[in-house]
Amino acid sequence: MALGTLFALAPPRRPKALSFLAHRLGLLLNELPFLALILLLASTALALAQGDLDSAGGWMTLGLAAATAAGLALVVGRSLRTAPTLALAMSDGLGSGWRDSSEATLPTRRRPIGRIVLGLFTRRRGVERIVDIRYGEAGTRNTIDLYRHRSEQQRGPVLIHLHGGSFVSGRKSRQALPLLYRLASRGWVCVSANYRYSPPASFTDQVIDTKAVIAWVREHGAEFGVDPAVVFVAGNSAGAHLTSTAALTSNDPVFQPGFESTETSVAGAIALGGYFGARRMPEPPPTSPAAYIRGDAPPFFVAHGDRDTVVPVQGARRFVEKLSGVSSAPVVYAELPGALHTFDYFSSIRSEAVIDSIEDFAAWVQSTQASARARALSD
Repeated sequence: MALGTLFALAPPRRPKALSFLAHRLGLLLNELPFLALILLLASTALALAQGDLDSAGGWMTLGLAAATAAGLALVVGRSLRTAPTLALAMSDGLGSGWRDSSEATLPTRRRPIGRIVLGLFTRRRGVERIVDIRYGEAGTRNTIDLYRHRSEQQRGPVLIHLHGGSFVSGRKSRQALPLLYRLASRGWVCVSANYRYSPPASFTDQVIDTKAVIAWVREHGAEFGVDPAVVFVAGNSAGAHLTSTAALTSNDPVFQPGFESTETSVAGAIALGGYFGARRMPEPPPTSPAAYIRGDAPPFFVAHGDRDTVVPVQGARRFVEKLSGVSSAPVVYAELPGALHTFDYFSSIRSEAVIDSIEDFAAWVQSTQASARARALSD
């Protein structure tokens, strides 16, 4: 536990094998510090009761436990800085009066204290999950899971999520579950998608899969209560790379073979811990999302851990700087204090704050775009 706390506070980047181990162990302690503290206190109390501290080694171990508890307190303190950091990022990206300028009613929230303290993720009773719906011809790699409220409220906005996994692994049923269930409980329809792995799939193949999911939503979404006019795309790590590229290449026939006429523009894009660099592939199209940045890009919400050793934060900074300099739409960018890669696996202080901001960002985007459409009709 002391080692995991150390990795959470100061994750090493080298050597690669140690960095991989440190990320896995450090992530648990970084997002579940309260559970770690409970286990630490319980084991220490048991040691005291059994007389296991009546030796030099016992007292040394107690000292290590005390140092670990202090480190976990620092971990909690960094997590508590997430919400203020996001609030500042929202004001920077949307303007200081963004709450007042939005006509959307922001939801009332209650913190899931039990889930945060114990690190437990529980599915919400009001949400149903429909699994393995096919959207393409590549077997299980072209399937989606759909999350919606059991009341089957009609014409809810949709969020499409693509998992991470370095483009070579990952599953639609494992990542961003707190986000998907939260939004579905609010009346959204959430779609979590698999896509073809590389190799053998190319970069172009994977972007085509992403676009095919958008096309499926536009064609079949109404059957599941989707408002096909309001589509957001989101992704983690490699998934953020693909969703960002798809959002920046709306209606590009290169990435829509066989469905060139389908509308694939999106209302907004959400990238969490995203990789935005080029990929080592012998392909003519550029393989970095930054290569497709354009003035009419949709609004972006980008959040990245400042302690991410898997995908260093510098790549997100460069992408956001270029996007902000070209796009006429707002860009919200937050560097999360103390966050590691894939921080959104758990219901934690950090992930709940990020989900709050994603909800607010999406509500602002919908309200702003609806107002723009109303003005256009009146003109």
